[in-house]
Amino acid sequence: MFKTLLLPTDGTDLSNKSIDKAVIFAAEINAKIIGITVTEPFHYISIDSISISDTPETYASEMAKTANERLAHIAKRCSELEVSCETVHCEASHPYSAIVATAEEHNCDLIFMASHGRSGLSALLVGSEVSKVLTHTNIPVLVYR
Repeated sequence: MFKTLLLPTDGTDLSNKSIDKAVIFAAEINAKIIGITVTEPFHYISIDSISISDTPETYASEMAKTANERLAHIAKRCSELEVSCETVHCEASHPYSAIVATAEEHNCDLIFMASHGRSGLSALLVGSEVSKVLTHTNIPVLVYR
């Protein structure tokens, strides 16, 4: 069965719900969780309101704080159910690439991801990180919706 699960989070409600389910699943099969969150690097020209007024240092500090909050949620749930857990914060322009690379680096045998259910034009223009992960890995992916 599965021994090491990669659990990406972006801090959304659906992502938090998937954390709860993934930790329960991991507890039931005695698997370890690698929690990951990916933040974007600082861009001097950005439509993101945080980037517009920040310096690279301020932005990095805010992103680290955000990442720590997201990962603390995973660590807390794992601790509550006595599931072994490591957490990783990656900075990448393309979250899917960091997710796939981290899964490979930690020898994960399952990626447990939340789907955000975009459809129509939004899905076409923005795309789905889940779809990109599915395209770029041979590791099984469980999509929580």
